[in-house]
Amino acid sequence: MKGEIVPESAVRFVRQFDVPAEKIWAFLTDSALLPEWYGDGKIEPREGGRVSLMGGHIRGVVTSWRPEKFLGYTWSVFQPGEEVSAWPISYLEFALEESGEHSRLTLTHRPIPQAMQKLTMTGWHTMLDMIAHALKGEFPLRTEVMPRSAELYGVELNALKR
Repeated sequence: MKGEIVPESAVRFVRQFDVPAEKIWAFLTDSALLPEWYGDGKIEPREGGRVSLMGGHIRGVVTSWRPEKFLGYTWSVFQPGEEVSAWPISYLEFALEESGEHSRLTLTHRPIPQAMQKLTMTGWHTMLDMIAHALKGEFPLRTEVMPRSAELYGVELNALKR
């Protein structure tokens, strides 16, 4: 039987920051800084390292670790008590390019099921806004930032299943 091409969707964000790549890298990888934008978590600093974010709600494995240049890891969503995720595995990539005191961060998350695209866009937009605030020494709560992102993507936060 012949193979087939399966179309998949991804979300991508590109953000410019007026800081060196090393500062952004720290927010992406340092367990002490993850809570400022993502929540409690740990990313083992090596390929094959474990990823556990949001108290184990997100788990994965580091697939690429190139400090201040590129971070990739698998992404699986777990509910409390689950050992096997009901969701498909996806892949998250953070690419950094530096030019002097400025850096560009490109975030790509794939594949994203169609039903989850707007919510995923809302979430990553919020997280990137929180990194931008944290890089300036500002630390708003996620609940303060997310409503603006939700409005941008047409997500009704009060209607989400809990």
